[in-house]
Amino acid sequence: MKVPIAVMRGGTSKGVFINYKEMPEDRVLWDSFLLDIMGSPDQRQIDGLGGGNSLTSKAAIIKKSEVNGIDVEYTFAQVSIENQLVDFKGNCGNISSAVGPYAIEQGLVAAVAPVTRVRIFNTNTQKVIIAEVEVEDGRVKTEGQCEIPGVPGTGSPIYLSFTDAQGAVTGKLFPTDNPIDRIDTGNGPIDVSIIDVANPLVFVKAEDVGLTGSELPHEFTVEKLAELEEIRSAAAEMCLFSTKEEATVKSPAVPKMTIIAPPETYFDVNGVERQADGMDCRIRMMSMQKPHQALAITGAICTTAGAFLKDTVLNDIIEVEKTVLRLGHPSGIIETKVDMIAGHIGNIKVVRTARMILEGFVYTKHNYVYSKSLA
Repeated sequence: MKVPIAVMRGGTSKGVFINYKEMPEDRVLWDSFLLDIMGSPDQRQIDGLGGGNSLTSKAAIIKKSEVNGIDVEYTFAQVSIENQLVDFKGNCGNISSAVGPYAIEQGLVAAVAPVTRVRIFNTNTQKVIIAEVEVEDGRVKTEGQCEIPGVPGTGSPIYLSFTDAQGAVTGKLFPTDNPIDRIDTGNGPIDVSIIDVANPLVFVKAEDVGLTGSELPHEFTVEKLAELEEIRSAAAEMCLFSTKEEATVKSPAVPKMTIIAPPETYFDVNGVERQADGMDCRIRMMSMQKPHQALAITGAICTTAGAFLKDTVLNDIIEVEKTVLRLGHPSGIIETKVDMIAGHIGNIKVVRTARMILEGFVYTKHNYVYSKSLA
């Protein structure tokens, strides 16, 4: 099959963007179709468009919405590199930042200068995201002075507002109904907080898992990653599945393991010294059981919301004194802004950049045209 696609960078992620009408009619075939396109399972994804990294093995399916007040509907897919698996359970905030530009460039949303607001309904979480995209001469503006850690150069800012994002996957702010849960590990019990805002995260203190909180991705040992997955899968079992084994196989992407530590000066992946007074915490996140090179946007949103909650493990780490939080991750510092309404979080905003890299066709190895007759 010859399928029209676009390859876009959104924040610190890269993915294949596909119009909904180009997907197999039978939803059962979506997994096989996306695995085919990305070249999975294969660690190098040599026979597809995947980049051999969880940050570049993603897909976005976009549909013009017929719902009043919504411009486009967006489904996110995390395509496994090593397994015959596509995870649709959560969203990706970085990929979300490219949905607005894609919709405008594809004519799904009219370009309105100087800023086009795109109301996006994420089908994974059943939540609305509002993207503010700069437009110039009827086209998406890509050049600008906005710089985000983990991406070379600068670009035009794209503002994402996440509203009413709690319970995105599990339907609950605290999936277990507890602000703190205790998980037994091989080294004894530890306290964790499982919070679901934009995406479910399981937070642990760095010191409780034998880490400093300043580790860079290459410094995590195989043994430490296995230990962290044990904790993550136990958390997944508590809020999504009946066994840890089932959680690891069926939900490798959520909840995401997140290690939190107080501010402290560290060197990022580019050798830049990040000063303690320039951050409110240090954070290290896992993505598909591998260390994230930066920080997932949904992770930043969830951490920000968690900082304003009471009686979680975050309360010992982050001192909330203002509505702008600075999160220190392996590639630098990301800032989030909270809009408070009547003493409660109204929405959480973050800035990203995105751009179209390629527009053309991908050739699949199998034919999905007659998907209805194959069902």
